Amino acid sequence: MTTIIYRFFIFWYICGVILLSFDLLPPWLEWANSVFLITAGLIAAIYFYQIYGLKFGLGYSLLIMVVSIYVEHLGVAYDFLFGSYDYNENFGLKIFDTPITIGFAWLLIIGCSHEIARGITQGMKKYRAFTFLFSGSLLAVTMDLILDPVSYKVKAYWIWQDTGVYYGIPLSNFVGWFVLAALFHLLFILWSPKRSERTHIWMNRMALVFGLIIIMFSILALSGGLIGAVILVLFLTTIWYTLYFWRKKRYAESR
Repeated sequence: MTTIIYRFFIFWYICGVILLSFDLLPPWLEWANSVFLITAGLIAAIYFYQIYGLKFGLGYSLLIMVVSIYVEHLGVAYDFLFGSYDYNENFGLKIFDTPITIGFAWLLIIGCSHEIARGITQGMKKYRAFTFLFSGSLLAVTMDLILDPVSYKVKAYWIWQDTGVYYGIPLSNFVGWFVLAALFHLLFILWSPKRSERTHIWMNRMALVFGLIIIMFSILALSGGLIGAVILVLFLTTIWYTLYFWRKKRYAESR
């Protein structure tokens, strides 16, 4: 069943890239974006389940979704953490003025950043927990550097009331992303689940999803003229992948 969901995600992704690349996505098909985010979030939940077991995978995934939706609600209602913004009505079903898909989106972000940070820090003997937390949080911000400009400038999923130098997005938004991602990664460290010792295909799949998300939103950014965001995020993504595969190779050689 988990493999079927992954294959559906890849199929939906390929369809989305084709439609977006050639600007073929009709307005009546906008609901497909919500399906994509939900499926991507499920991929992250399956990843946590496959790597750390059902109890942790389910519990951690639900925690991420509930907390992220609540914090985003506080952001909309009280300008908490991220700045002043409002969601568009076309972004799917809402709960407490916050789209449910936001919970799945955060689950996706934490899944991707977790795997890349895990790979970078594996085999470390000193400061591993701090390095994992810090790199995982920066990875989340890296993804937001392309997600937020596209969602705001190209798709208009939400509207910023504040302004900032990065495509009109306030600095507080990126600080908020770092803080919330750090909270989720800290909770993982405190929970300290046992990982399966076997080499697992879901690690590779989650690492791939990180790049796939970057590519898809980079295509959207190019269509909206956000060239600077594409260059910046592709540069940072190259660095993250280089560190990830380099550390994995060193760890494999040391065993």
